[in-house]
Amino acid sequence: MNNELDKFINLEEGWIDRRIFSDEEIFRQELEQVFARSWLFVAHDSQIPNPGDFLTTYMGMDGVIVTRQKDGSVKVFLNSCPHRGNRVCFADAGNARRFACNYHGWSFDIAGSLQGMHEEYCYDPGDIDKSKWGLKHVAKVGNYKGLNFATFDPDAPSLEEWLGDFRWYLDLILDNEEGGTEFIGGCIKSEISANWKFGVENFIGDAYHAGYTHDSGARAMNDGNPFPPIDMESSYHASVNGHGYEFGTEGVGDLILLGRPKVIEYYDKIRPKIAERLGELRSKIFGSVASASIFPNVSFLPGISTFRQWHPKGPWNFELKTWVIVNKAMPDDIKEEITKGVMQTFGPGGAFEMDDGENWENCTTVNRGVVTRKEKLHYRCGIDRRIDHPQLPGVVYRGQYNDANQRLFYQRWADMMNAPALSDMPERYKSVFGGRETRDYPGINAL
Repeated sequence: MNNELDKFINLEEGWIDRRIFSDEEIFRQELEQVFARSWLFVAHDSQIPNPGDFLTTYMGMDGVIVTRQKDGSVKVFLNSCPHRGNRVCFADAGNARRFACNYHGWSFDIAGSLQGMHEEYCYDPGDIDKSKWGLKHVAKVGNYKGLNFATFDPDAPSLEEWLGDFRWYLDLILDNEEGGTEFIGGCIKSEISANWKFGVENFIGDAYHAGYTHDSGARAMNDGNPFPPIDMESSYHASVNGHGYEFGTEGVGDLILLGRPKVIEYYDKIRPKIAERLGELRSKIFGSVASASIFPNVSFLPGISTFRQWHPKGPWNFELKTWVIVNKAMPDDIKEEITKGVMQTFGPGGAFEMDDGENWENCTTVNRGVVTRKEKLHYRCGIDRRIDHPQLPGVVYRGQYNDANQRLFYQRWADMMNAPALSDMPERYKSVFGGRETRDYPGINAL
């Protein structure tokens, strides 16, 4: 890509060209420039706890196998046989000692190394060097507090650098209690006829739609009461290198929307410990009306406990994978309550999920119109509300009703689409924490 993409986005004026949601050439370049170079989420530790455990997923549109090795490490390689390209593993998850292609019987161990082939005598000496024809590995694999990421780009920065100061916000869901987190209840997959970016930008900062789109759902989950009010003076958008978190500081909004009183009681009980662990401010953020996205295609709701990934399947389709994320230390009955709450809110038949999917599909379909796609989309809400906050890291804007995180998500997207190499990307934000553990620094004013 080159700087011609700038004609599709002007974030100083606050508009985006609709064609970025429908143009097939732009989508093709997204796969090359964004997905083939980003750190992408591939698995939670709890999904592959034992040697030989595996799951299959996607990095962009490239299928991969994620496996736990005998030494406890995680390897990720293409789910494609180097003989004719057939898919090697068709299962979603399991435990295996080897993977065998069902076309010609090429067999690979759990590290992806080629071990043998059907009728191997057909090959003369010198025909094949098995050590060079294993499954192709990704360039790097990294782990942050139970979340495993991988990248195809050997020149990508470390995972810690990629996440940067956004780890301060990630810890709200990953490290608010001793013992870390786990995924429970399996994975729900659904196909949505929409551009993947609509899902990400909705979760990265679109609190604006919630009170209108989800009014009936909120009343259903909250004894007839409307969506919890948002205080614009004590709510924020915070962005770090395209990752974004929008949130209030009242501590209860999302827990109310989950609709499970026992869960509220549980968090009321441990909130003082959250304050000790993460600082007073983060203890007030947790449980508030909030949503977040990790660039480019992972989102979560920390109070409602849904964790999700948007896998692109073309400019007009994506596959949504949804999990329930809970603290390992929680009693089983609380985990069950959270699971029920997630299914009632953001499962495929949830009170909120159906509203969102319909909107994203309509946005994608309508924006494909020959005349319509040439029009601009408005992203100016809160454009002058940037502030310097003494405790919040990142680029911070006041008010949850704001397009700030969406604008900065698309800034990161445009930077990646334009840059010949990741090292050529402009530095939009300078880290405060560096490589240090964010739990040791509960606020920037403590540095």
